[in-house]
Amino acid sequence: MKDAARLVGYFAVTVLFGALAAPPLYWAAQALAKRGIFPGLAGYDFESFFHRALLLGALLALWPFLRWLRIRGRTDLGLEPNPRWGRDLLLGFLISGLPVLACEAFLVGSPAYSMRPSPDWGAAALVIPTAIAVPFLEESLFRGLFLGILLRGLRPWTANLLSAAIFSIIHFLKAPDLTNPVVGWNSGFVSLAHSFDQFGEPMLVLAGFTTLFVIGLVLADARIRTRSLWAPIGLHAGWILSSMTFGKIARRELVALPWIGKSLLVGLVPLSVCLVSWLLLRLWLRSAAPPRS
Repeated sequence: MKDAARLVGYFAVTVLFGALAAPPLYWAAQALAKRGIFPGLAGYDFESFFHRALLLGALLALWPFLRWLRIRGRTDLGLEPNPRWGRDLLLGFLISGLPVLACEAFLVGSPAYSMRPSPDWGAAALVIPTAIAVPFLEESLFRGLFLGILLRGLRPWTANLLSAAIFSIIHFLKAPDLTNPVVGWNSGFVSLAHSFDQFGEPMLVLAGFTTLFVIGLVLADARIRTRSLWAPIGLHAGWILSSMTFGKIARRELVALPWIGKSLLVGLVPLSVCLVSWLLLRLWLRSAAPPRS
């Protein structure tokens, strides 16, 4: 349990850094945009910079944290070399992406969504770098580091549940829009305080948080069973690319809870799609497992 306590300390340092660093990052981005350097930065609100500051804090604190835990390599986290990494990456991508694409085709044919008259294909193309970078970063942190630490002292399913809870809570926490209309030095702490506001809406918690939790379970299950990060990276990339691209070329027409909410993370339909991917993952891993002697 000492490792788990140290993990809590790592989170505390990351959050403190994010809250302090977010305002300077926001001001620097706005200054660059005003000078015509990366003008697209002006379109991002403070909450976007707050989340990037949290990620930066996690990366900066990573090396001291690993030294603190005396982790010298991936074997200390239960990871092994994967000679079939390309296969796992591709199959993970297909297992997550294809069910989402099928669901999106169904939604476009329903009253819930419609295709945009002029899809922004340029914005859709920009999703590709995100679908590459985010899975590598988040899987290294959540399934590589956090889950690996939990597995050192807990049973696999207990570690899986805890890591999925961490994953879903961190992604679900988001301050409402216009929480910081004027950005000051304390804006990061204001955002942090209001990040829990969504938990006051039981239906949103049940619909959105549950889907994120199941996604976390699927990713952790893939990591534990393959002892590698390549399958989770593929799964994560498939979900990001298929869902974010859909958001650029289609638009939501109505909310039909409990079936579908304001995003593809909310509702029983997205939850069912995640469960289908989990079933496909289990079937693949079972068929790919070497026969017992």
